[in-house]
Amino acid sequence: MHQHSANKHSGFVAVSLALGGALLIVSLNSCSTITRTVVVPCEIPGATFVGNKGCFDCHTNISRMFPYSPHARVHVESAQFKGQAGCESCHGPGSLHVQSGGGAKTIINPRKDPETCFQCHLEVRAKFQLPHHHPVLEGKVSCVDCHNPHKGRAIKGGGTSGMQSVKGGGMALLSQNETCFQCHAAQQGPFVFEHEAVREGCISCHSPHGSVNQRMLNERSATLCLKCHVQQQLTNGRIYIGDGDHTTRLTQGTCWSAGCHEAVHGSQVNGHFRY
Repeated sequence: MHQHSANKHSGFVAVSLALGGALLIVSLNSCSTITRTVVVPCEIPGATFVGNKGCFDCHTNISRMFPYSPHARVHVESAQFKGQAGCESCHGPGSLHVQSGGGAKTIINPRKDPETCFQCHLEVRAKFQLPHHHPVLEGKVSCVDCHNPHKGRAIKGGGTSGMQSVKGGGMALLSQNETCFQCHAAQQGPFVFEHEAVREGCISCHSPHGSVNQRMLNERSATLCLKCHVQQQLTNGRIYIGDGDHTTRLTQGTCWSAGCHEAVHGSQVNGHFRY
């Protein structure tokens, strides 16, 4: 009886070691042979890949600016399949679109389906799952409302991104902040008393894709403000921020919700942004 149990235990150990070794080999093999991010090309029933030239013949404005886009850098002329890089890696195989002369619903439009962008931007999709986020997954906002994938820095506004369309009509050279101001007009100002953080950029305080904090803030409570506004203890038991004694104020709530600095983006009447 004892010998039978020992043999059974030995057999179990041998099987476990064999399975563990197999998993280790598979793991090492996958890590050593796959040196790139693998993305399955978009599919359109009945369509085949035609290459970039078929797109450039009609979309001349886009093709002229596309070489200066970060997305153009992933284009590989020697790709084994035409859809692995270039226009069709995002828009899907274009044969039906070309044959129909640009017919509707014959090509994938990332404006209507963010999953196309999420094929590569996996970390952004995860951020949209956080409690506070722009309603992209809900279909109320699109990635291309803030990003231009075909030219510039892919972020509408900022640097030398060139001419960008503005909601409400017209064309303008946008700063990166003005991308946000297209929707969040009340925070734009101009203000008599400006908050320097707004000049630094909205993302100094906000995480535009999503956050665990309300209002998509990078930090919760006064921690966010203290990243710029240094807290000092000049005398025993007294805490100063700037030239003001904040010892009792810090316990009352966040800087902008304790009846203090409520006009955090700027104020027309108060230099301390109280209202």
